[in-house]
Amino acid sequence: MTVTGYTVPETDNTGRTAPSLDWQQVGVQAGRIGFAVFVAGLALIPFALVVAISFGQKIEGADWHWAFVVENYSRFFVGIAWPDSVSFLYSQKLFYSFYYASIAACLAVALAFPFTYLMTRQSRKLQAVWLVFLLSTVSLSEVFVVMGWDVLLSNRSGLPMLFRESGATAWLKETGWFQVLREAGLANPRNVKFKTSTLATIVTMVYLVWPYAVILLYPALSRIDNSMIEAAQTMGAKPLTVIRTVVLPSLRIPIIGATLLLFVFLLGTYVTVTVFAAPAQQTLTISIYEAIRGATLNAPFGAAQAVVLLVTAGLCLLASGALARWAEQRR
Repeated sequence: MTVTGYTVPETDNTGRTAPSLDWQQVGVQAGRIGFAVFVAGLALIPFALVVAISFGQKIEGADWHWAFVVENYSRFFVGIAWPDSVSFLYSQKLFYSFYYASIAACLAVALAFPFTYLMTRQSRKLQAVWLVFLLSTVSLSEVFVVMGWDVLLSNRSGLPMLFRESGATAWLKETGWFQVLREAGLANPRNVKFKTSTLATIVTMVYLVWPYAVILLYPALSRIDNSMIEAAQTMGAKPLTVIRTVVLPSLRIPIIGATLLLFVFLLGTYVTVTVFAAPAQQTLTISIYEAIRGATLNAPFGAAQAVVLLVTAGLCLLASGALARWAEQRR
């Protein structure tokens, strides 16, 4: 009841104060639970479907049906002709998926770090201009980026033509470097070439995710304590020494996080690998698409490859996180 504007808590038969429900807090908790269930459904239901399909069975000359067989996974790890013969074709494709993604992610972060550091030393207005420019480049699709690099690295135009017309190709042949490029797969008997090659694949991947690396590193670098940098400079430390001993140690976690995020992003790269990678060095992403949408229409095998790629990537992320925590404890 209410006495002169004061609400007296209700009591039960024993004389104790009955707890009152905070309906606003209940609504907030219910909203959080509902949102968590919604997000979990978006993440887990598709993954569960892919796992279930991966155990399906392909019918020769027809579609596939639901089953529980492991032949799709055995085909991935030891080949379709096992036990008569063993093939590691798809394991090799998995290796190239991690090979391209790891190198490109590390290079993108390494190149983005000095640029982002210098950008944060500029005025706020100039920083805003750079951020707007980077965000606009992020809107470009992978197809558009690959098309530009395809023209730039084409054997009949772009850099190979520039090498030939400028006389750089003749100079490389005279000095013996042309043979080195041929052994590295970057030249044919007549001229230098970049398609198809590992170099072109990785360079395009780095260009594709470099703006993301800058955007991921920018918040941490913009919040760094300038007094620490000024103190190191006052003590006579050179700029590179300041970056190595002050800036980098304080940004270990953001750098590792950005690298891992870009690594996961690059595992799904499709157009870049299709255009620039040699057929024998293509990734598991290409194989998954060919199994699901190609001539074979083998959805269970494509789903099995996707599960292996996802699980392997998850294990790598867990191992990287554990290694980072171990290194942090060792300090």
